[in-house]
Amino acid sequence: MVTIAKNIVDTLEANGVERIYGIAGDSLNGITDALRSSSIDWVQVRHEEAAAFAAAGDAATTGRLAVCAGSAGPGNLHLINGLFDAQRSRVPVLALAAHIPTAEIGTGYFQETHPQDLFRECSVYAEHVSSVTQMPRMLRIAMQTAIEKQGVAVLVLPGDIALAEAEDDAVTVVQPTDARVLPSPAELQRAAHLLNRGERVTILAGAGCAGAHDELVTLADHLGAPVVHAMRGKEHVEWENPFDVGMTGLLGFASGYAAIEACDTLLMLGTDFPYPDFLPKRATTIQVDVRGEQLGRRTPLDLGLVGTVRDTAQALLPLLERKADRQHLDRALKHYARTREKLDDLAEPVKKGRGQHPQFVARTIDRLASDDAVFLPDVGSPVMWAARYLRMNGRRRLVGSFTHGSMANAVSQAIGVQAAHPGRQVVALSGDGGLSMMLGELITLVQQQLPVKVVVFENSSYNFVELEMKAAGFVNWGTGLTNPDFAEVARAIGLHGVRVDASQDLEPALAEAFAHDGPALVNVVTERQEMTVPPSVTAAQLKGFSLYALRTVVSGRGDEILDLARANLRQVF
Repeated sequence: MVTIAKNIVDTLEANGVERIYGIAGDSLNGITDALRSSSIDWVQVRHEEAAAFAAAGDAATTGRLAVCAGSAGPGNLHLINGLFDAQRSRVPVLALAAHIPTAEIGTGYFQETHPQDLFRECSVYAEHVSSVTQMPRMLRIAMQTAIEKQGVAVLVLPGDIALAEAEDDAVTVVQPTDARVLPSPAELQRAAHLLNRGERVTILAGAGCAGAHDELVTLADHLGAPVVHAMRGKEHVEWENPFDVGMTGLLGFASGYAAIEACDTLLMLGTDFPYPDFLPKRATTIQVDVRGEQLGRRTPLDLGLVGTVRDTAQALLPLLERKADRQHLDRALKHYARTREKLDDLAEPVKKGRGQHPQFVARTIDRLASDDAVFLPDVGSPVMWAARYLRMNGRRRLVGSFTHGSMANAVSQAIGVQAAHPGRQVVALSGDGGLSMMLGELITLVQQQLPVKVVVFENSSYNFVELEMKAAGFVNWGTGLTNPDFAEVARAIGLHGVRVDASQDLEPALAEAFAHDGPALVNVVTERQEMTVPPSVTAAQLKGFSLYALRTVVSGRGDEILDLARANLRQVF
């Protein structure tokens, strides 16, 4: 007998799915039993949230459909945070959300929820299979939708239906399309007119520039335009790009901010950059995105174009006049050189005492990591150091929760990345808060024999939250962390673990961990009071820091002000 569950597994196998991430449960028995006789690996995690994050990391680095599964009620509810991240990162993920028995739906039964409603906001497709006659058609629709819309599809499957005999056991292979999307000729002419008219053009490039590196560089050359990148555009934009002037936004460089602020024409390519305060107020603005609904969401546009970046750039280039005046570009490049020099000056070892500057840790990771490493920074200060000190080269990847902004993403996503790329170096840059939130996934690395390298930036705090409090004028409170020695915890679990207190011990520890044949964790004690200054410090932020200092002294914690000054005397504001 071919069950619905067996047909699902056969179909996923035929479509090249190699792994399903999840935790077993009675409502998933049909799926897990069918997997036993298939070539698909069951990657068992310790929390379903990690299963969804792992699937997102898998899909982000392979470009293929990845699958996770959760049992009825709380089991599939745990998936939701990782699925939100996958949806907002626009990667194709199928979630199999098991459900209570069909006859009990609507009765307030044990573990009853309504998954098709709960997952609606974080998916491009979420439907409940209420009859065997709906399958395998609904599975095909779910896969097709996830692949073509580059998002999350959720198939809600009661356990009794999964175990029922399939009326149709056909196995269909869904073929991804490779469409070329172009604006109309009239729109291209209008864009060329606006760009040719501009005297100071700046390009803001995002993740939509994937696969369009050469076209982007040629476009920047024609326009004499500095290229600023958003965080998700970094891995696609900054390498071998003589026009790159760094990043903008809360994590960015002063040079990226200045190149946008100084422009009279802004060309936004494949980016949904979310911070309007970092966009120019009086520039002519053109946006290119394959999703028409994204146009003008962040700032008013003079022209919005629906198109893939690579194809639109190719069509636009013959219409552009090569700009002879390079003053705007030259100023931006000089500013970037100064900014880069200042940032590099901050990435120095601490000569005496314990605790490293996190910039030094990130730069050392960058120097020792392999040329095709995949880096996964936790949300918070590790993302800041990744943005500023990890160098992309066209082979390295940088994956994170850059749009959803969830803590504890690094190790969980690394599970999926390493499972999908067993021979590749995978480095998780974890905050101590993020690591401890999903600490159980270190056990997953050991059980699944995944050689992920985890570098912990331990500053005994929710560090980025503290910075936000200080900038707003609040005395930081409720942000301190009492941590174990994570290296000892790692060794107890079965990882290679080492603790680093002094700068001179960092490189040997990282080199040993990176060379270790298995999962490894390096717990690095870093400076808690290190300032992560945004590229533009507003008057409100300066006022906030002043209020913070005053309130901290009044509250009897004036020693923190001295620690803050000691840690940041090197920084130039």
